[in-house]
Amino acid sequence: MKYLLKSLSIAVAATATFAMSSPVTAQMREWEDYTPQKTVVELTYVKVDEGQLGFYLEGLKSTWVKANEVAKSLGQISDYGIYVVPFGSNEVNLVLRINYPSMAALDPDKAKYDEFMAAWGKTNMDDSDKTVRDLYNKIRKIKGTYVLREIKLK
Repeated sequence: MKYLLKSLSIAVAATATFAMSSPVTAQMREWEDYTPQKTVVELTYVKVDEGQLGFYLEGLKSTWVKANEVAKSLGQISDYGIYVVPFGSNEVNLVLRINYPSMAALDPDKAKYDEFMAAWGKTNMDDSDKTVRDLYNKIRKIKGTYVLREIKLK
């Protein structure tokens, strides 16, 4: 009986070890089990200094939002948004989102740049640069920018 229990214990241990060490055979397959979406999302994580959120949002309205409206009207982006982070680790308190029609929209393209600059104008560009230098760089820190591509599971 003692020999039988010992043999059974060894068999169970060996089976468990084999099961844990063997590779998983069922893996998701791209295009069969899930589909990567063409649209990509850029998220920029920002830490705005305490008490400065209103000033930063006011600046964004005249620079970042205005520029994104131009890019959206030209079809260079599909959407954008601003999100406040009401609680968390306090490393970031604002997230800026831009949706692009595809990863190719992020490629350098002189024709698209020229089209944007013609619509945006030198005055807006100069004003935006001044706002970044005189306001943004004093009241916020960019904590990271990430580009995401959604996948849809089937």
